[in-house]
Amino acid sequence: MRIALLDDYQDVARSSADWGSLPAGTEVVAFHDHLEDEAALAERLRDFEVVVGVRGRLAFTRSLLERLPNLKLLMSGGGQSPQLDLAAATDLGVTVCTLRGVNSATAELSWALMLALARQIPQSDRDVREGRWQQTIGVSMERKTLGLVGLGNLGGQVAKVARAFGMNVIAWSRNLTPERAEEHGATAVTKDELFQRADFIDVHVPLTDESTGLVGSHELALMKPTAYIVNTSRGPLVDERALAEALREHRIAGAGVDVFDIEPLPAGHPFLALDNIIMTPHLGFVTRESHALFYRDAVENIAAFMAGTPVRVAQVRGH
Repeated sequence: MRIALLDDYQDVARSSADWGSLPAGTEVVAFHDHLEDEAALAERLRDFEVVVGVRGRLAFTRSLLERLPNLKLLMSGGGQSPQLDLAAATDLGVTVCTLRGVNSATAELSWALMLALARQIPQSDRDVREGRWQQTIGVSMERKTLGLVGLGNLGGQVAKVARAFGMNVIAWSRNLTPERAEEHGATAVTKDELFQRADFIDVHVPLTDESTGLVGSHELALMKPTAYIVNTSRGPLVDERALAEALREHRIAGAGVDVFDIEPLPAGHPFLALDNIIMTPHLGFVTRESHALFYRDAVENIAAFMAGTPVRVAQVRGH
């Protein structure tokens, strides 16, 4: 059996789990780049029976799956990817299994970005290196209002830290109840009210057809000129063109972005010309602990599949 490990940018996939525990003759191949072109990806993967991918970058459409006749097992990290056609995989006899990650890692990165924005850490680092001293002035988190778009597992972790900082926490999502918000020490508000009141906005909702473009020009126009927005969830949740325009015109104070519509970020992207945005290359889940759990699950999933008893199998909705 041949196994492909996709998007292993840091070259850590093979050292993060005991691949040698799989039966003799199993071949594991790690790829350290990302292919968007379907024909090129189909050519690369045509001889593999197992593919381990990363949620959010796992664009396995029906047309691609039909070009992979040897594929038997496909894995998506962090749950089912919205870009993975699970119904097509089921129709074609491909088993799809999920992989876990350390959820706290993404919440921690959200705070890293918020604090970096509040205290202008990247700019201050450049200043010191270039011989300048105390050129910036930051803002304190205490008594500020954090607006959480989404108050699930990740949003709840962010809310917990906000309370430790002495922040006021408000939250909105389509299904959020006042009681659920109160469990996390937050107050449920309307979507418009959240964008009007918050000093920091952090987005934590799943990417679906319904949530694509959830934060657009209307929401950004409601924000205070002193407010910041952070997105460590999925790029298409926030309209990139609208955000770039708001930042370019300094209608909001800044943004912290870890996720993008196209990854890796293409040359010439409008964000690259802005000085009031902090960007990281989709690092939300990228910690040693998260990778260890992620790839350990992959080995377990493969072993179980080879034994005829697959685990963590994703189900088509309604089935």
